[in-house]
Amino acid sequence: MGLLHTLYDELIGFMGLRSLLDIYQTGNYKVLLTLNGLLGAVSPILPLLLVIEIIRAVTYRRFKIEDYRMPFIIFVINRTIGRFLSIAAVAVCIGVFEKYALFKTSFTWYWLIYGYIIWELGHFLYHYWGHTVRLFWCLHATHHMPQSMNLSVSYAHFFLEGAYADVIRTTVCTLAGVNPPLLFFIMFIDGTWGGFIHVGENIIRDGRLGFLNKWILTPSHHRVHHAKNPLYMDTNFCNLLNIWDRVFGTFQYEDANVSIEYGVSRDVNNRNFFDIYFGEFYYLALDVWRAPGILNKIRYIFMPPGWSHTGAHKTAVVVKRAYLESLKQEQPTAPVTTLYETEQ
Repeated sequence: MGLLHTLYDELIGFMGLRSLLDIYQTGNYKVLLTLNGLLGAVSPILPLLLVIEIIRAVTYRRFKIEDYRMPFIIFVINRTIGRFLSIAAVAVCIGVFEKYALFKTSFTWYWLIYGYIIWELGHFLYHYWGHTVRLFWCLHATHHMPQSMNLSVSYAHFFLEGAYADVIRTTVCTLAGVNPPLLFFIMFIDGTWGGFIHVGENIIRDGRLGFLNKWILTPSHHRVHHAKNPLYMDTNFCNLLNIWDRVFGTFQYEDANVSIEYGVSRDVNNRNFFDIYFGEFYYLALDVWRAPGILNKIRYIFMPPGWSHTGAHKTAVVVKRAYLESLKQEQPTAPVTTLYETEQ
């Protein structure tokens, strides 16, 4: 009975139903008129969509167990330690940096807009460094290992990535004056939308979401972010508002002529948990061990993935530049797709 009770609690927690069950058991439906009650009512949406996604995949005979196996295993392993590390990181950053805030905000609609723009800046920085600093890529790469897109991918993270991300995002927001209640509300919105944009084609075939594709980051944009195609590498780092991707030139629409290929550029054994979870650390350690001289060893840690002390770089910038140059040579008179291409 103890095992069944534990499994029941885990299932209820995963589905986000605990708050709704508490409301049902107490009969206090007025709590739904409060912010906490509203957030609790919204929590089951993403897990429910994941269940629907799996059911539709089975119904239309598109279900592949390997698309969901590793994200599920990673979720189970990260279930406790990753969550508590993130909570601790947020608490420490608020405690240390709140007294240095530029000014104080309040929980109002206009400060929400301000706070969300600042949050997206913090998210952009964490995400950009997660792709352009080799050590941080080791923390982030697990999330990019899946070779298909579905909602389970949103649960696939290295256990330290959440803490790393929250240190950067929370520090930026706290120093910019975003007060804790407003910050926690923004985190909830970000977490909900950040999960939803991983929705697969079994639920939403065209992830552009109509006119929204020009104004916010949609599932289509995030599918581009998860692609290993040279054109799509290192783009769309924001989560909801694409303002900072546009400012820093990393915004990229999905090109109808470039089919998305998911995953990372190296060969990965997607049946091997250790390759998916620790593989990037292993290859970084090999490069550091083999590199001549202390400076080259340090460079391997902090230079972008693909950097080589020999000069034979295979970074995203180099690969993308070579790809665009090859297009020019093949079709010298045809327009070449760039990061600034207008949506088709």
